[in-house]
Amino acid sequence: MDSTQRQPIIQATDLTKIYRVYQKKEGFLGSLRGLLRREYKEIRAAEGVSFAIEPGEMVAFLGPNGAGKTTTLKMLSGLIYPTSGTAQVLGFVPWERADAFRRRFALIMGQKNQLWWDLPAADSFQLHREIYSLPLDQFNQTLDDLTEMFGVKALARQPVRELSLGERMKMELIAALLHRPQLLLLDEPTIGLDVVAQVTIQKCLKEYNAQRGITMLLTSHYMRDVEALCSRVMVITHGKLIYDGALKGITEQFGQAKLVKLHFEGATTPDDLERFGAVVRREGPVADLSVDRPKIAAVLGAILDRYTVVDMSVQDPPLDQVIARVFEEARANHERR
Repeated sequence: MDSTQRQPIIQATDLTKIYRVYQKKEGFLGSLRGLLRREYKEIRAAEGVSFAIEPGEMVAFLGPNGAGKTTTLKMLSGLIYPTSGTAQVLGFVPWERADAFRRRFALIMGQKNQLWWDLPAADSFQLHREIYSLPLDQFNQTLDDLTEMFGVKALARQPVRELSLGERMKMELIAALLHRPQLLLLDEPTIGLDVVAQVTIQKCLKEYNAQRGITMLLTSHYMRDVEALCSRVMVITHGKLIYDGALKGITEQFGQAKLVKLHFEGATTPDDLERFGAVVRREGPVADLSVDRPKIAAVLGAILDRYTVVDMSVQDPPLDQVIARVFEEARANHERR
């Protein structure tokens, strides 16, 4: 077992990235003043971000637009230098960009293409073989396994521009995995895909993780991706990491209410349900109430004493609603500073 297997795949300590952005003044006189004395504003894209990821983990990295997710991924992949802080990825300092490091990870950005648009994906795969100096037998075996797993073997000779968005993303993932990386950094891999394509990508990534033990760090605005793939979540807002723990822990820590689903006897719901909690949905004899966690037992007891309930369940609110609330509270706290 080598040293990279005995230590975290990623170890980030106080990673900070600050950009100085020129503030252009309005009008002709403002432009002239800018020639003599430029004013800059500091943008803290990432500030003191620290975490560790163990081999084989699938971790979600969540945050609103501009929170610092992509900046952090770019630092971990060596694309940009941090302003301060340190990181070890696969035993390397990523921004030193050692050849051995670049051969052991892959970065997929959902809005960037690495395949030649007018050529079949198979031709781009051959280019990747040359770039990574992959033995022909290993390359052919890996390519055969991946195209079968992703269900695109018959499409490899079709020009990329003729493929659907979902098919192109599968080809992008195959290209990223051809050199058998130990770490896969995924930035919005299912952006723009329909639900069927999203589910297919999720299934393939989960299967590949199970087979190869690859470590994955995923950013996504689709909570279905997160729930399908990751048991651990990190949440970043305004460049700072505010949560790092189990997926279910987000709801326990930030979800202050539970969703009570009630099916009453008869054709309608009672008129005074608002006294027990916020009515989220009311349809015929069915109603959904949002009730503060500490009040659940008392509210259920009062409802059952007062009305005849045919069916009832208590659930956590949807993850996307909890995450949206976390982001909104973080934005409000940031604006109050």
